[in-house]
Amino acid sequence: MKRLIEYRPRKILIRSTNWVGDAIMTTPAVRTIRENFPEARISILAYPWVADIFAASPHVDEVLLYDKKGRHHGLYGLWQLGRELRELRFDMAILLQNAFEAAVIAALAGIPVRAGYRRDGRGLLLTHGVTIRPAVRQLHQVHYYQGLLADLGLRRGVDELFLQLAPETTRWARDFLRSRQAAVVVGLNPGAAYGPAKKWPAERYAALAGRLSREYGATLLVFGTAADQEAAALIKAEAPERVVDLAGKTTLAEAMALIGCCDAFVTNDSGLMHVAAAQRVALVAIFGSTDEVATGPFCDTAVILKKSLPCSPCFKTHCRLGHYQCMLGIEVEEVFAAVAGLLAKKGRGGFHAAGGLS
Repeated sequence: MKRLIEYRPRKILIRSTNWVGDAIMTTPAVRTIRENFPEARISILAYPWVADIFAASPHVDEVLLYDKKGRHHGLYGLWQLGRELRELRFDMAILLQNAFEAAVIAALAGIPVRAGYRRDGRGLLLTHGVTIRPAVRQLHQVHYYQGLLADLGLRRGVDELFLQLAPETTRWARDFLRSRQAAVVVGLNPGAAYGPAKKWPAERYAALAGRLSREYGATLLVFGTAADQEAAALIKAEAPERVVDLAGKTTLAEAMALIGCCDAFVTNDSGLMHVAAAQRVALVAIFGSTDEVATGPFCDTAVILKKSLPCSPCFKTHCRLGHYQCMLGIEVEEVFAAVAGLLAKKGRGGFHAAGGLS
């Protein structure tokens, strides 16, 4: 089997992963693909809710939307997507997503070189299948994706997250905070799509917000989706003059730009945690049922808070023992101390360098 580096593809299709955090963790791999094929036109196929991660990236030439809830819904939609991609005449597909469906799409598109991990029963649909090495399973997900490319014969690039936003989005975020005369900005992310075993209680986020507003005069930005609006309202009630409720009120690009402006960011294990890590924002990551080794913030600006329990990590959405001690054992004082330490390290005033003002 030829190594991928021995090919000279004119057009490459990357199948993105489906969730914000996973997509952020693939950004080193996407950069590796660009570095190995600098002359190729690279397109990335992504769901609409992760498209903003790649929209301004110099490592891809275009983002193609997989509209699974619209025109690409169901078996007919899958066939339609394959037909649309076939017209684009890709030479190579690199499947960062593990699903069987990703290989089906590449085959329907008639892409001659189809590479990815042999997972989900799709091995026969791949021309270049890679078996996962046991050692890779013990590492961070960044190495999981980079390891795939190395095993396919590509020269491995730098293991560093990458996120670039459009200049107008960054300017919008700076103006948004300047209009509020925010001196110290702390982001709070009380949500997590995975389930309650990943969520530090909203009441504790509220107590933390109150203390940060009193002791630092901080402006608190509460991030999340529409599903987090109840938690955001609870937090805002604790410090109504200082809390800005953004849950369900921004695009992903806008949220990412505002996170880049934060002096500190407090978050559950979630997609926005990885957004903060990619921008090297000082952050406190609260872990419960999941594994900080595999999916923790991949940066040197994070403090990870996690309780060592016999049952953790269990990777469950709900506590099978019913006590949620992995989350309830983390007190407000502990999180506040971690935030205070980060603010002291970088100075109490001003914006994070990635966002702009000082």
